[in-house]
Amino acid sequence: MIRITKIFTFETAHVLYNYDGKCKNMHGHSYKLFVTVKGKPVNDLDHPKNGMVVDFGDIKSIVKSEIVDVWDHAVLINALSPHKELGEDLEQKGHKVIYCTFQPTCENMLYAIAAKIRSRLPEEVSLAYLKLHETENSYGEWFAEDNQ
Repeated sequence: MIRITKIFTFETAHVLYNYDGKCKNMHGHSYKLFVTVKGKPVNDLDHPKNGMVVDFGDIKSIVKSEIVDVWDHAVLINALSPHKELGEDLEQKGHKVIYCTFQPTCENMLYAIAAKIRSRLPEEVSLAYLKLHETENSYGEWFAEDNQ
């Protein structure tokens, strides 16, 4: 079994409803996402992906279409909270808003990212690990073995 990792960056804002610290105010982060998948490399001389678990370009395509292109330069808002009105107001003023069914913390974002990536991976490849840096020295991790 081999693990391979691709790293992505995106800029996203969020606002945390009912939080008791500074992050209750809308603010943004330069997120850095590490995506690790695992599988067995193809062992077929006639296969175009011979020697690969999965093409890095395929991982890039999945993560960009499901996460980066959607969340980049958007505001994540908990649609189950009164902040939904804030989101609607921002949308009316031309801002990109993503409505979540969860508090948009780093931890919950990891669950959402994992679900989106897992649904798109080829059957013979599995998501092994995610790390999401919210700041240079603060991050969350998601491990497949903890989330079976």
